Amino acid sequence: MAEQAASPASLDGWLALLEQRHGQRVELGLERVAAVRARMQAESDAVVITVGGTNGKGSCCAMLEGILLASGYRVGCYTSPHLLRYNERVRIDGRDADDAALVAGFAAVEAARGDTALTYFEHGTLAAWQVFAAAGLDVIILEVGLGGRLDAVNVFEPDCALVTSVAMDHMDYLGDTREAIGFEKAGIFRAGRPAVCGDPQPPATLVEHAAAIGAQLWISGRDFGFGGDRQQWGYWRYAQPAREGALVRRGGLAYPALRGANQLLNAAAVITVLECLRERIPVSMQHVRQGLMLVELPGRFQVQPGRPAVVLDVAHNPQAAGVLADNLGNMGFYPETWAVLGMLADKDVAGVVGLMAGRVDHWLLADLPGPRGLSAEALAAQVRAVKEGVDIRCFATPAEAYAAAQKLVAEDDRIVVFGSFLTVSDVLAAIKAARRG
Repeated sequence: MAEQAASPASLDGWLALLEQRHGQRVELGLERVAAVRARMQAESDAVVITVGGTNGKGSCCAMLEGILLASGYRVGCYTSPHLLRYNERVRIDGRDADDAALVAGFAAVEAARGDTALTYFEHGTLAAWQVFAAAGLDVIILEVGLGGRLDAVNVFEPDCALVTSVAMDHMDYLGDTREAIGFEKAGIFRAGRPAVCGDPQPPATLVEHAAAIGAQLWISGRDFGFGGDRQQWGYWRYAQPAREGALVRRGGLAYPALRGANQLLNAAAVITVLECLRERIPVSMQHVRQGLMLVELPGRFQVQPGRPAVVLDVAHNPQAAGVLADNLGNMGFYPETWAVLGMLADKDVAGVVGLMAGRVDHWLLADLPGPRGLSAEALAAQVRAVKEGVDIRCFATPAEAYAAAQKLVAEDDRIVVFGSFLTVSDVLAAIKAARRG
């Protein structure tokens, strides 16, 4: 094909081509991706862990990666979206894949796809698999992009699947009830294989689907869980799911390095995944402790060093905003909190703002780019509808809003940046540039 003969030589070239060709559109369905994957013939003997859910996916992937690396395994981890560089999406042994490996992956997908159209995400997912297959890994961790049942990641067969949580998000694609969304996310479960649910109150559709296909379902609070004090925490599980068998306990665990009360929910689900896979990839509790203590994940309740306090969080739906509000409440007293907020138009803006309104004194609102980006003025109208008379200022970019916050804030105050990966990415890039300069 002439188009294939002109394949780009650089990663930037590939990304530009895919954005031009396919954009960032979502096109659910597995037939096209499965057909191209079959033609690629890129196979791996690695243990595959698929991670889906509304919130907590990135944290769980990072914890799994950290623990498995501490255990000495060779690990590939695919996540999305990225904050600063596309390379962040494809990690091998804890390091971002280099441009050459990604270029080779994109080229392999292009050579195999023929006339089959792929979206930006689908092409990238298959390219990541190509990179992993060539690397000779022990474990591959795949984060679902959207939903589960029809997401491109679901063309790969997991040895264990984890659904972290089920909440209202992406309703245009997944349905407008937790029951509908839960069914879509349960689509990553497999017959006869362990399926872990980190949501203590999963929709009935998720539980029923697991039972219908014969998956071995573990539910947080029912089959496994956690407890602890301010110094340490402990994990427990039944020997078999659905409260069957003896009770297994693992105590004396240090809190995860990732901040936020919800991280114990994530950590308990991650340990359950590893317990389910212990015959193939045994992990000691010492390596669990080590992995949890050292794990890092930018943009998830990420607190910058120094004063004033700066918190970066990609929270973009009501469930995540509620967790962020709780975490902010646990930080201690700050006279004023300045919010840098930018959101996409297809998100539940009123729900997010409503949950954060009690924590924010000043709103610095930013335009977000692209057809889905919400303007600062439109965002301001939503904020005023939730809370009248509040201090609101509008800016062209999140970085400009953050720069203004730095000038307005007192040393004992707090800045919280949230609402979208795009918002956090723009501010994080500005912070890194300032440090270099």
